[in-house]
Amino acid sequence: MKSLVAEDDFTSRAVLKSFLTQYGECDIVEDGREAVNAVKEAREKNIPYDLVCMDLGMPVMGGQEAIREIRHQEEAGEVLRTTRIIVTTGLSDMENITNALVGKCNAYLMKPIDIRRLIREMRSLGLVEK
Repeated sequence: MKSLVAEDDFTSRAVLKSFLTQYGECDIVEDGREAVNAVKEAREKNIPYDLVCMDLGMPVMGGQEAIREIRHQEEAGEVLRTTRIIVTTGLSDMENITNALVGKCNAYLMKPIDIRRLIREMRSLGLVEK
């Protein structure tokens, strides 16, 4: 599995990367613009990300806008399989949750990230078996 962590907080990046590297390659970026560019570049090289863990409150471009941009690129490029996006954020208000789901994220997890819950979400998305 190839994954990308889009997170501006060092500790959250480190925890997610440490966990996800058990399942394969894991890259990290620190803002939404970098996430959009990384997803696009990986798709153009024909080695797309299977999973993106996306924070919402990041500099340059926030997670909500990045999710919309990634989905727009996928729709425009007629990709065979969309990237699974799990929001990993400290924002718990209904507006952010609703906007993320409308923006077509696949799951919404609150920080601090419960690894067992992340595994359940990854399993439900067909990314891992265990």
